Amino acid sequence: MRTRIGVVGGGLAGITAALRCADAGAEVTLFEGRSRLGGVAGSFRRAAGDGVLDVDTGQHVFLRCCSAYRGLLDRLGVADLVTLQDRLDIPVHGPGARPGRLRRTGLPAPLHMGAALLGHRPLPLRDRLRLGVAALALRGVDAADPATDAQSFGAWLGAHGQSPRAVDTLWDLVGIATLNERARGASLALAATVFQLGLLTDAAAGDIGWARVPLGRLHDEAARRALREAGVAVRTSTKVRSLHPADQGWQIEVEEEELVMDGVICAVPPPAAHTLLPDGALDLPPGWVEGLGSSPIVNVHVVYDRTVLNTPFAAGIDTPVQWVFDRTGQSGLHRVHPAPAQYLAVSLSAADDVIGEPVAVLRERMLPALVALLPAARDAEVLEFFVTREPHATFRPAPGTAALRPPARTALPGLAVAGAWTATGWPATMEGAVRSGEAAADVLCGSAARTRMTSPGRRSPRTTVRGAA
Repeated sequence: MRTRIGVVGGGLAGITAALRCADAGAEVTLFEGRSRLGGVAGSFRRAAGDGVLDVDTGQHVFLRCCSAYRGLLDRLGVADLVTLQDRLDIPVHGPGARPGRLRRTGLPAPLHMGAALLGHRPLPLRDRLRLGVAALALRGVDAADPATDAQSFGAWLGAHGQSPRAVDTLWDLVGIATLNERARGASLALAATVFQLGLLTDAAAGDIGWARVPLGRLHDEAARRALREAGVAVRTSTKVRSLHPADQGWQIEVEEEELVMDGVICAVPPPAAHTLLPDGALDLPPGWVEGLGSSPIVNVHVVYDRTVLNTPFAAGIDTPVQWVFDRTGQSGLHRVHPAPAQYLAVSLSAADDVIGEPVAVLRERMLPALVALLPAARDAEVLEFFVTREPHATFRPAPGTAALRPPARTALPGLAVAGAWTATGWPATMEGAVRSGEAAADVLCGSAARTRMTSPGRRSPRTTVRGAA
């Protein structure tokens, strides 16, 4: 008989685990409480004008070094629906200042960012000269050392000659989008992983990629198709109420039905995992869910009657606008508002200070901030303005977090866990989620689960079993 595997959770971790187990020959059933797959990396439709917009739940990008996520895109057959930069290039806008760029050269790492750092005009020359010294020191940090995880990235930067201005206008510009935390509150180990893999080891690793379609096309529609073709039974709008060891494996209770599986992969967020998993499954201290915590993300969506941003995205400094993305094409805007209308989404990570703000307050704050960064917005008419919020978007990557992130293998036979919050070595990114699904599938299905989802140039991070963006 084929091994029966139940996967609880239909985010990227669960999708990955289900596909790999099915490819290994298992009979797989995937349970997802929502009506769609993709988790926090999905999309929904919103009424606007006389039609609807496709709205992503968050502004998710990936890097060239995100080999696991790129492998998943290949497996789903949608690699042609994403764009990957030929060369890292980040437009940087500040109020009243000429836009700058953080662009790599063709030199090998870490020299490839030298010209960009020396030319980073928001910093005085003395601070620019110190950037390279800190970057080289960060390249040598051992991200796998528990002592590294106990340190704050912000404190480490200060000890290595980085001024508060340098942290605000450079280190946090990159770090906040990948860590969902500012340097002062982030683990040095996670920050080192991000910068080492993305910017300091391989010159091409940090090139940025993004979807040219709504994320739901990738992580829901294409995922359903791939899962169905692999023989996976997908049960959406199905909430798993309990997991219990049974005489012949594991008992999964859903609504008024009970099913028995040989093995289970629990790929849900920490609070749900804590509720579902039997006592003793995870070797974690009491209160681990509260210790891991969560960090919110807020997205501010603005539709203008004309083009005000002439690049796919831009980063902001000295402004409430952290990152702004042109979502015109992905949203189907011109079905609703004719060209040259433009849809911008402002992504605010580590958004503790704004997660509870009313829409009217955010409108009053963000529209002038966008005008200050994008002069063309001054005379533009705002056609749509709305806000989406993820109060618990990711775990909080604070110092000491590593001790609260379990490996895929639990203490109970036939049970594995997955999710970006588990011990991947990455912060809570799409890459980390996919890596966690791979690890969980390997626990239950062994090496046979590794045969299909591969990507050219795939390599592991410089951490132990733990693994933008």
